[in-house]
Amino acid sequence: MFYAIFLAKELNRQTMITTIDEKTALILIDFQYLNTRRELIHPALEVLTNAAKLGQAFRRNDQLVIVVNVNPAGAPWTKTRKESQPEETTSGPDAFEIDDRLNADANDLFITKKSWNAFFDTGLHEQLKARGITGVVLAGLSTSIGVEGTARAALQYGYNVSFAVDAMSDTSLASHNNCLTHVFPRIGELGTIEEIIEKMHLKNVLY
Repeated sequence: MFYAIFLAKELNRQTMITTIDEKTALILIDFQYLNTRRELIHPALEVLTNAAKLGQAFRRNDQLVIVVNVNPAGAPWTKTRKESQPEETTSGPDAFEIDDRLNADANDLFITKKSWNAFFDTGLHEQLKARGITGVVLAGLSTSIGVEGTARAALQYGYNVSFAVDAMSDTSLASHNNCLTHVFPRIGELGTIEEIIEKMHLKNVLY
C-alpha cells in the first residue's frame, strides 16, 4: 500500500504497466543476506514478501524465475580507481547466499554475477534467447545498483522491461527516487506486483 500511495502522490508518474509479454521472465536481483541485513529505505521483509509473491505467481503460470546473487570476488572492476571503494563484507559467511524468505525454488534458474549487471558475462541473455523470452520483470536490491544495472542491459538487448516497484529497495532514498522518476521510465514500465500479475497472461488460477 505504501508504494501505491508514494508513487501516485509523490512521484506523479506517467508510466504504467500496459501489458506483460506472454514470454516474460522474472529476474530477482541480489536478494542475498548481504543486502537484506542492511538498513533499507523500505524494509527488507516487506520487499522480500512482495518479491516472493511475484515469484510464486510466475511459477504457477509456468513462467521462468531467475534468481541472481552477486559475488564480486576477483572481478577486475574491484581493483580500479574510484572515489568510493567496495565495502568490506560484514554480513557473515552466508552474505552471498539468497535470503530464505525469498522462497526460491529448486526449478528456478540461478545465476551469480560479479558486477551490477546480471547480463554481463553470465550467459543470461543466451538463456533467455534460447527460451524465446521477449520481456523481463525486474525486482531486487538495490534499486540504483543491481536493478538499474540489469535494466540498462536488458533495454540494450531489446527486452520489454517492467519494474516491480514494491519489490525493490535501496539504502539511499535519493538514489531510489531518481531511478523511479528519471531512469526507469526511459527504460520500461513501472507498476506494483499486483498490477503486474493483473496484466500477466494467466494460465492457472492464482491464490
